[in-house]
Amino acid sequence: MTRILAGRSKGRRLRTPTGLATRPTGARVRQTLFDILAPRIPGCRFLDAFAGSGGIGLEALSRGAARVVLMDNDPAAVAALRENAPLVAASSGGEAVVQRQDARVGLGALAASGARFDVVYLDPPYASPLCEEALDAIARGRLLADSGVVVVEHFKKRALPGRIGALARIREVRVGDHTLSFYVRQDASQEDA
Repeated sequence: MTRILAGRSKGRRLRTPTGLATRPTGARVRQTLFDILAPRIPGCRFLDAFAGSGGIGLEALSRGAARVVLMDNDPAAVAALRENAPLVAASSGGEAVVQRQDARVGLGALAASGARFDVVYLDPPYASPLCEEALDAIARGRLLADSGVVVVEHFKKRALPGRIGALARIREVRVGDHTLSFYVRQDASQEDA
């Protein structure tokens, strides 16, 4: 059972989809992530791609994010998101938007619509190539705010590139079997700095 760890919705249980299609992020990984992101969360625009039941995005909403977009293409996950999001949004005062869409399409569509995010969280299936594809889509588009950060949760033995397009990894944090990789936009002129 996934629960919100902190903020206005602290302790709220989240409905999780049954089956193996989603893998909820554990409490230890979520706590580590939000300890690192704490200064960025209040008032931020947060995108949780591959959202599953929404544990990460809704945690951000509970902790003060102004707007959270939760994206997944699994019908059971989207049903859970549509149940969980309004409950957390009502107690937090922020806005939660649920989108049923494949992230490969959704990231481009959001960028084309002019959406910008301060934090983008990616947690695709561990064995898939979607990490690199999603990072590439973000690097090519203007989805990430100028001072924004992309965080990728991945299996500890899977190495992600240090750079994809305009995105450069600035930090990696290992939590048990998981790694959180942090990327920021870095122009070619900043590489030598």
